[in-house]
Amino acid sequence: MKIAVLGSGGWGTALSMVLCDNGHDVTLWSHSPEKAAQLRSSRCNPLLPKVTLPESLRYADDLSCVRESDLVVLATPSFAVRATGRNAAPHLRRDTVLVSVSKGIEKGSNCRMSEILVQETGGSCKVVALSGPSHAEEVSVRMPTGCVAAHPEETVARKVQDVFMNDYFRIYTSPDIVGVELAAALKNVVALSCGVITGMGYGDNTKALLMTRAMAEMGRLGERMGGSRLTFAGLAGMGDLIVTCTSMHSRNFRAGILIGQGRTAREAMDEVGAVVEGYYAAESVCQLAEKVGVEMPICRCAYDVLYHGKQTESVVRELMTRAKKQEN
Repeated sequence: MKIAVLGSGGWGTALSMVLCDNGHDVTLWSHSPEKAAQLRSSRCNPLLPKVTLPESLRYADDLSCVRESDLVVLATPSFAVRATGRNAAPHLRRDTVLVSVSKGIEKGSNCRMSEILVQETGGSCKVVALSGPSHAEEVSVRMPTGCVAAHPEETVARKVQDVFMNDYFRIYTSPDIVGVELAAALKNVVALSCGVITGMGYGDNTKALLMTRAMAEMGRLGERMGGSRLTFAGLAGMGDLIVTCTSMHSRNFRAGILIGQGRTAREAMDEVGAVVEGYYAAESVCQLAEKVGVEMPICRCAYDVLYHGKQTESVVRELMTRAKKQEN
């Protein structure tokens, strides 16, 4: 199958390697001609220094590379999905399947990534969300990993399952694209929060409390938005939450640690040196929660710290002294 992967960051590159291993004809697109040339000449992505890129992998900096593709993977940062989708749309065939692997909620519109792609392509292409606990650093060295391909039509989800699945990259299917995409975006806010409490010096008890109660918030919002609570207990929900909230591979977790140690949000993101999706998602999540009337105290406190400079110590005190209530 002819496949284009749009976005040459760590995740786009790792997925390109998976697809090459599966025998597909893969082109990796970069928005930067210089980066495309560097990847082509060195066969190395600095974000994945332990791996050599496959000889069969092709590189491009022109979106016309999608013209003959049977499947196109969108792996850009969430803020670039709309522009990339819009610019790619004139080159897409109507039978091309789009796979969104970007995790976030668009600022302003509060759209999920698949909704953006449907809008920008005029609904001419099927859009599948692929998500789960998947560090690019580990997938690129073929460590066993599992993800979920979500689309309301089972045949479409299964097509993506067939394309990606192999003996180290296991794919499940789900009809719940709403839940899968919301879980992907929300867990980044929680990972930032887990990093903050880690940076403040709190231990495993506090992290377990935060992750569990945050999962309750995620499930409430997901269900109100049309998703299934069961999705939040699966790979796209709890699975991705665990891996993002506990690993130094996670940019969100690392940025949170720096904030917990006293850096501002901007200083922390600059020091991490890569896109911290949880920062952008925090604002959109709070807007969504307010719009649909769902209480999300942890995400609200994260927003206050990130956007209004609220002191982390006072936020912890605020959460711990909320009114008494039943767990469920």
